[in-house]
Amino acid sequence: MAAKKSDTGAKKAKTKLKEGKKQFSKKKKLSRKAYEAEMEKLHGELVKLQYWVKEKGLKIAVVFEGRDAAGKGGVIKRITERVSPRVFRVVALPSPSEREKSQIYIQRYMNHLPAAGEVVLFDRSWYNRLGVERVMGFCSDDEYDRFLGDCPDIEKYFVDEGIILIKYWFDVGMEEQERRFRQRIADPRKIWKLSPMDLESYKRWYDYSKARDMMLEATDTKWAPWYIVEADVKRHARLNCISHFLSLIPYKELKRDKIELGKRNMKGKYDDKAPLQRRKHVPRRY
Repeated sequence: MAAKKSDTGAKKAKTKLKEGKKQFSKKKKLSRKAYEAEMEKLHGELVKLQYWVKEKGLKIAVVFEGRDAAGKGGVIKRITERVSPRVFRVVALPSPSEREKSQIYIQRYMNHLPAAGEVVLFDRSWYNRLGVERVMGFCSDDEYDRFLGDCPDIEKYFVDEGIILIKYWFDVGMEEQERRFRQRIADPRKIWKLSPMDLESYKRWYDYSKARDMMLEATDTKWAPWYIVEADVKRHARLNCISHFLSLIPYKELKRDKIELGKRNMKGKYDDKAPLQRRKHVPRRY
């Protein structure tokens, strides 16, 4: 089941963004107020999509790839912050264990593919083999060539089995990447984001560019195309990516029963705060 444009929820998402897009040009950064207003609308659409995915048993896998510090994690965070983690699941695998290294390469990722009623967001994916592993020499030429040839067929199998597979490549410029790296070095809240591998990728810009070009050439297929996200401006990238994602899923807003809070049962009323006074409390420093 290939991803396709919707005539329902997708159009609605695009319409809601239309007014926001009038507030800025490609050359002007969207204001925080306008950005948050548009993001609120998109969050509402994502909740509608969540109900639709559960109702229809859709299986959606979204691959987020791109250069280090391109903003993949920021988009994933915005997608997931207002929806259920039982439906929208993030997969960010660490380096493979010795046991996993002995498996078929794609095996560790297949264990995380979506079941019915799930949206799985891959923060990095099986494309590690065609990117970081290729550039850093973590795989042999034979392993690289074999997976480069096999990958389109593997993804065709996923799609034929009913998975809606969507792939995003986040493109950030050389100067903007350097600015973000330096920001991470200076900010104690972000320093954990900067790994030794990030520093190596910084040095090998054009090696990664060539690996990217070969990957896109071999794996940009009709059944699983790549979509490039221009990511130099984070706010724009987030809105553009999420609205595009919504446009690819044919969803509708489902009717839901009216929710009524009802009345509390006050039978057995007592001072239920008093027993807590004997317990240890977190100091009220704020």
